[in-house]
Amino acid sequence: MTTSHQPQDRYKAVWLIFFMLGLGTLLPWNFFMTATQLSESAFGYFITACAVIILTIICYLGLPRLEFYRYYQQLKLEGPGEQETKLDLISKGEEPRAGKEESGVSVSNSQPTNESHSIKAILKNISVLAFSVCFIFTITIGMFPAVTVEVKSSIAGGSTWERYFIPVSCFLTFNIFDWLGRSLTAVFMWPGKDSRWLPSLVLARLVFVPLLLLCNIKPRHYLTVVFEHDAWFIFFMAAFAFSNGYLASLCMCFGPKKVKPAEAETAGAIMAFFLCLGLALGAVFSFLFRAIV
Repeated sequence: MTTSHQPQDRYKAVWLIFFMLGLGTLLPWNFFMTATQLSESAFGYFITACAVIILTIICYLGLPRLEFYRYYQQLKLEGPGEQETKLDLISKGEEPRAGKEESGVSVSNSQPTNESHSIKAILKNISVLAFSVCFIFTITIGMFPAVTVEVKSSIAGGSTWERYFIPVSCFLTFNIFDWLGRSLTAVFMWPGKDSRWLPSLVLARLVFVPLLLLCNIKPRHYLTVVFEHDAWFIFFMAAFAFSNGYLASLCMCFGPKKVKPAEAETAGAIMAFFLCLGLALGAVFSFLFRAIV
């Protein structure tokens, strides 16, 4: 197949779909960082991001119907040896034989819905990881920062530490240990993608909800303070952030590896959707968690 036969993305549809996917993935964090009144605006912000992701998923399901997408998907599926043979024939002025490429494209043209139907199979393969990453961010955003910023220092006593307690013990601690957790996955990835330990550890993060709610949060109306000292809060925040970064990174890395290489992009898009869904659910639950204190 020569370059003259390459299909063109006339309306930039493929570019637009992937641009929207990136926008929907980053939108929640951008809104989160620019929010001035988090408790009132977070819900609307994350719902907006979720709506963008849903729209992107719908558009992504239509990609197999675009000839431009099918052409380059087929090129990616071909072995490097076959591509080199075709390039050699073209350089010699000969037409490559109609083989795997043409037949693959023609089959793809005649049955564009087959790839759409495979979405269900992909979701089935990565469902544990997808719901795990959703649960991770539901717990994380549900507690941080809506609840954790309300913790007061018990040892400051009017000193400078009282002013820097939340910036240091809450935000700085979270970001440092979250980064450490994500970085660890570059050299160490346990448990494996098929291990039952991974969803078990994800569910175990639920323990941080009562632990943080029982810290020195003020004002409070229902729960009593159990972990009053600042050290307890800093320790819980460090473990909370580290587990968030490590487990979320594991899930996002393992998702595309649970499917065939040709389906990895679709799996990544589905994982991104469930990540943003977790952000939106976390924003909803943050109101509940704060209300029960």
